[in-house]
Amino acid sequence: MAYKTTNPYTNEVEHEYPQASDADIEKALTAGYALYLKWRNGGELEERKQIITRLGQLLREKKHAMATLMTHDMGKLIGEAEGEVELCASFCDYYVKKADEFLAPTPVYTTSGNAYVLHQATGVLMAVEPWNFPFYQIARVFIPNFLVGNPMILKDASNCPTSAQAFANLVKEAGAPEGSLTNMFISYDQVAAVIADKRCQGVCLTGSERGGKSVATEAATNLKKNTMELGGNDAFIVLPDADIDKLEKVIFFSRLYNAGQVCTSSKRFIVSDKLYDEFLKRAKKVFSSVKMGDPMDPSTTLAPMNSKRAKEKLQKQVDTAVANGAKVYYGNQPVTDQEGQFFMPTILTDISRDNPVFDQEMFGPVMSVYKYHDVAEAIDIANDSSYGLGSTVFSENIPEARKVAAQIDTGMTWINNGWASLPEIPFGGVKHSGYGRELAKQGFFSFVNDHLVYEAEN
Repeated sequence: MAYKTTNPYTNEVEHEYPQASDADIEKALTAGYALYLKWRNGGELEERKQIITRLGQLLREKKHAMATLMTHDMGKLIGEAEGEVELCASFCDYYVKKADEFLAPTPVYTTSGNAYVLHQATGVLMAVEPWNFPFYQIARVFIPNFLVGNPMILKDASNCPTSAQAFANLVKEAGAPEGSLTNMFISYDQVAAVIADKRCQGVCLTGSERGGKSVATEAATNLKKNTMELGGNDAFIVLPDADIDKLEKVIFFSRLYNAGQVCTSSKRFIVSDKLYDEFLKRAKKVFSSVKMGDPMDPSTTLAPMNSKRAKEKLQKQVDTAVANGAKVYYGNQPVTDQEGQFFMPTILTDISRDNPVFDQEMFGPVMSVYKYHDVAEAIDIANDSSYGLGSTVFSENIPEARKVAAQIDTGMTWINNGWASLPEIPFGGVKHSGYGRELAKQGFFSFVNDHLVYEAEN
C-alpha cells in the first residue's frame, strides 16, 4: 500500500512514506501495552488531562499550518480545514472538562449489600480512519480513549499520510509518552495482525462498507470489541410547510461542504410536490453559484475531490443513474477550466427505486431529488435504504418535524439543519451505516470496562 500525498488541485505528488515493518508494529504494541498497564487502574489521569489541554492549545496555535497540510493532502478548502482544526480543539476542551465526571465510580443501589461500577481502560486499540476529515476523524477517537487510558495504533488513509503524521506529532509535542498514539503506514494484512494480537482489545473504524466488513470480520474472529461508521445515504425531507428562503440558505452546506465528501451530508432530498419545482430552481441557483479554484484561496467555494479515482467513481455512478432513467436537471459537464480533480455540481431527478444508484452513496457534489405527495410516502422513501447514518427534516412546524424525525431509521436526525458534529452530541448510525457511537458520553464509553465491585451483606 503506497502512502503518499498527491495534491488534488495540482495533481503533484508532494510526499511519499515507506511502509512500516512488522518490527515497527511490535515496537508500537509493546509501548502501547506498557502504557495500558500503567494507566489501567486510573493512574495519571491528571497528567493525561494536562496533555490534552496542551494538545488543544497547540491545535489553535498551529491552526493555519495544520489546515494547510490537510488541504494539500485531500483538497478541502482552507477555511473548512481551519474549522476542522478548531473543532478538534473543542474536543480537547470538552473531554478534559468531563473526564472526572465520566470516570467516577457509579454507585449501584441494591438492598443486598454494597455495589459500584468502576470505569476502566481495556487495552491497546486499533483505529482505522479515512481521508475526508484527516484531523477530526483521529481526534474524535483518540482524545476520549487517551483520557480513559487506552493507547492507540492508527492506520490512516493512504492518501492523507502527512496530516495523520502531523496529528501524531502534535500529540507527542503536547507531552504524551511513547505509545500513546502511534501512526503507522501499514497494510490491511498488518492491521489484521494487530487486531489478532492479545494486547489489542478493540477496533474502531470509519470508512467504506467493504472496508468495514473486512475489519469487523477480523475483530469478530479474534473476539475484539469494535465500532463501525460506514457511510450514509442521508435523506433530507422537506415538509410542505417549509420556508423555501430558509431552505435555500442551507442547501450549500448540506450538500457541497467538503466537496460533498461528508458521510452525514444530505444526499437524497425528498421534497413535497407543493415545493418540488421551486426547490429545484433554488438548488440550481446554489449549485451554479460555486467558484472552483485553488482551495488555498479563501474566495474559492468548491474544492476539488480528493483524488482522480474518487472523481471517476462518482462519474461512473452518475452515468449509471442516467443510463437507467434518471434525468440531469443541472450539471454533469466536464470541468475544463481547472487542472485539479473538480466535479461539476450536479442535480439528478427521476431516480426510480430499481435504478442501481438508488441505494448507493454518491460521495461528492451530486444531489438526488425525489418528489412525494404525502408525508408517509416521504418517510417510506427515506427508510428505503440499506444505510441509516443521518437525516434532516425541514419544517416550520417543529412538533410535526419531531414526529417525522422519530420515524426515520437512522442514528441521527437534524431538524432545520443539514448536519452537525459537536463533542457533546453522539455520532453513529444503524443498518449498513455501522454500529456503536463516537463523541459525547456514549463515545467515551465505547472501549471502557464497566467493572462491577459487589460486597454482599454479612
